[in-house]
Amino acid sequence: MVTVSSRPTVAYKPRPGEIPTNPGVYRFRDAAGRVLYVGKAKNLRARLSNYFAPLHTLHERTRRMVTSAASVEWTVVASDVDSLQLEYMWIKEFDPPFNVRYKDDKSYPFMAITLADEAPRVIVTRNRRIPGAKYFGPYPKVWAVHDTIDLMIRVFPIRTCSDASYKKAMATGRPCFPGQIGRCGGPCSMKVTIEEHRAIVEDFISFMSGGDQRFAKELNARMREASAAMDYEAAAIYRDRLASIEAVLSKSALVLASDTDADLFGIAEDELNATVQQFVIRGGRVRGVRATTIEKELDISGGELVDQVLQRAYGDAAPVDIPRQVLVPSLPDDAADLEEWLRERRGKLVSIQVARRGRKAELLKTATLNAQQALMIHKTRRTSDYVARTQALTDLQEALGLAEAPLRIECYDVSHLSGTNVVASMVVFEDGLPRKDQYRNFGVSETTDDTDSLYQVLIRRLAYLDRPEDDSTGSPTDAEHEPADGTVVKTRKRPRFAYPPQLLVVDGGKPQVEAAARALADAGHEEIALCGIAKRLEEVWMPGEDYPVILPRTSEALYLLQRLRDEAHRFAITHQRRRRRRDIQSVLAEVPGLGEARIRALLRHFGSVAALKRATPEEISELPGIGPKLAAAIHAHLSNGYAQSDDRDGHDGH
Repeated sequence: MVTVSSRPTVAYKPRPGEIPTNPGVYRFRDAAGRVLYVGKAKNLRARLSNYFAPLHTLHERTRRMVTSAASVEWTVVASDVDSLQLEYMWIKEFDPPFNVRYKDDKSYPFMAITLADEAPRVIVTRNRRIPGAKYFGPYPKVWAVHDTIDLMIRVFPIRTCSDASYKKAMATGRPCFPGQIGRCGGPCSMKVTIEEHRAIVEDFISFMSGGDQRFAKELNARMREASAAMDYEAAAIYRDRLASIEAVLSKSALVLASDTDADLFGIAEDELNATVQQFVIRGGRVRGVRATTIEKELDISGGELVDQVLQRAYGDAAPVDIPRQVLVPSLPDDAADLEEWLRERRGKLVSIQVARRGRKAELLKTATLNAQQALMIHKTRRTSDYVARTQALTDLQEALGLAEAPLRIECYDVSHLSGTNVVASMVVFEDGLPRKDQYRNFGVSETTDDTDSLYQVLIRRLAYLDRPEDDSTGSPTDAEHEPADGTVVKTRKRPRFAYPPQLLVVDGGKPQVEAAARALADAGHEEIALCGIAKRLEEVWMPGEDYPVILPRTSEALYLLQRLRDEAHRFAITHQRRRRRRDIQSVLAEVPGLGEARIRALLRHFGSVAALKRATPEEISELPGIGPKLAAAIHAHLSNGYAQSDDRDGHDGH
């Protein structure tokens, strides 16, 4: 191991040639010796050189880590697989603040079979460390586990009673109480021997491991045989057991081929957080779902995030919990090394694949959708909590050096379509919550760039602060508001529009903040605090400052600013799309022979303006009611009359 102490040149940057080119694991430490970040590399020299590039070229969060550190050290290993194992071990040992952090949304319930017991029993538990136990799940709810067990013990009557009840029954020769009421089928029920019970347990596990259809076929055959022999009582028992098996199978529908054992990971992420939905698929059926929230500190790619997720998922997993296939949204660079690492842990081959097509891709889409919803809930839950909102406003006051907490905040965003159809949005938060009745949209007829658009909009908005309070007849050009139900209506009466904000937020970095500061100065309202939040780096910019304010990733203030920025962007884009829809319908209405019904059918068929513009006359004529001549006229009119070049939502770049 080599340690490089800080030097007065570029702090602790190693000298040329000091870092080996071998694979290995590296650690950044601060002045107190605390490990800040752990990473692995196939080539240590090549990887570490990225951290010691000129500071202004580094991503902001990477720059913060590098400048917080006082030394870097590395350990050379024999292979890339060894570096995986060592990295995972060090991350667990040191819990570095700049590595991704995992926070399980909850402690999930599992079904466990206590195979180490003389007579194994089935239990519901959240403890994953029962010696010798076989686990199934996790299940989303406790009642889901109990429902499954209730159905399963009708077919495979195994022990359910407590250890104390089992010992008492075996010692006295009297059945345990659950056995007396038909809820326990262990040896303590005095109906089977220990050996016979063990065989039933094995069938229970075999069924749960793959939803084995052979049990259904056997029960169906026995039911028919008993019925043919006029043993209707036995036939009824087999019928009830068959119904229980079908009920269990129906609760976990077949989603992939019946011989598929796989774990599928859906991932949704933003700049600071990610959520993971892991679907546990055994025998082609989803046997469990696990949700995890991840807090990111450094900027990492999708492949790097998948790498970290898989290390977390399987670092402490038992060999039986590692499947043959791991399905992910994108492959990490070291996918082959991860496969070898998993093979060593499982004792059998493991493949890591991207689900690109077919049912696997559809299932990944479902998992990703669940992850996106979980991410949205994670981001909004803190904002909707009163204590969190209060903390956010206090943190924001301290971070921006405000005299008081900003109880009313207005956030502005500019959106355009390839430089045309420029609109801006204003969203209002009071006490940390959105006031949708006070949202506004502005149209910008002529502008040179996004900063000029922002300046114009703010000048128009700030003018209302100087009007008499009872003057509610005026309104900004084409201003609109959005009530809580999401509909947008026009109105002339805006009694609160003259109410000044304590903080004005713009979506953007230094250029946008400077434009907003000019507007405040020219309007004579420099008493209003101002900041901007740049989307890519999540930096908070203040007017007149050369460097941004970096809020901690777990800061309630940062969450509030993100929510403001995202809401302003959403509101601007919604207005942009509405205007665009009106524009394209107006253009199409100029085509002779094309009425409203056909216009709606065209847009519905092609799905977007861009797709319609790209369509050939032949493709347009495939729509019922549109012949070749009309299709050619539509194509020509769109090519010549509709100036916009695409259907993307333009947005001020930061």
